[in-house]
Amino acid sequence: MARVQVNDQQLLRYSRHILLEPLGIEGQARILASRVLVLGLGGLGCPAALYLAAAGVGTLVLADGDTVDATNLQRQILHTEARIGALKAHSAQAALTAVNPDTQIIPIPTRLAGEALEAQVAAADLVLDCSDNFTTRHALNRACVRHAKPLVSGAAVRFDGQVSVYDLAHPESPCYHCLFPEGEDVEDMRCAVMGVFAPLTGLVGSLQAGEALKVLAGMGTPLVGRLLLVDALTQTWRTVKFRQDPHCPVCGARAAHAERSQSGQ
Repeated sequence: MARVQVNDQQLLRYSRHILLEPLGIEGQARILASRVLVLGLGGLGCPAALYLAAAGVGTLVLADGDTVDATNLQRQILHTEARIGALKAHSAQAALTAVNPDTQIIPIPTRLAGEALEAQVAAADLVLDCSDNFTTRHALNRACVRHAKPLVSGAAVRFDGQVSVYDLAHPESPCYHCLFPEGEDVEDMRCAVMGVFAPLTGLVGSLQAGEALKVLAGMGTPLVGRLLLVDALTQTWRTVKFRQDPHCPVCGARAAHAERSQSGQ
């Protein structure tokens, strides 16, 4: 991540961040210099991208191959009735440019996969998984492990949401596969079928943005090895701790090496 100088206009715009002692001008400069990939511009990606742009992330890469539908508008706050039928990546670009024209927005109006996914993950400083299916989540996790990029993952369906951070900069960090093994009989629960409470997506997307900014600025304690769960119907929150799987086919070699090192072998 290249360093940038914070100019007078930015000092004013981001003054409420700069006043925060753990963040300050150095942390804001890191945010301004960062490149973040947001995969999915639905209920989670919209609020997450909105806060990242407002906070001054230098470059936002927005990947989503879908178009705006009337059923999206109940929760996907970057899109409007006037943009029904438009590509979500372009709709989000228009909304975010209006919020912060200094943030460079790179829309990718296709479903990222294969070499294209690998290239975008490699170029990013951090990745947000705002997708809605396990196939995409696992492909993104594998790419983030290969390129040692921090991954902020969120999910929301019905009234239940969750957020976690997978960051190989922390030796003890599990990967997404450690928590949700690929190939197990796990059913995708999509809001198109199950429904989703609109404010819940705002909660989870905002939490993802917060975790991303913490990692980028180098402050606080990210949700590494912890799964934050929220039940919006009862408004209860709890945290579940989990560890690396030394036999994980995605990050297992690294986890096994760390385990041997800790045991002195």
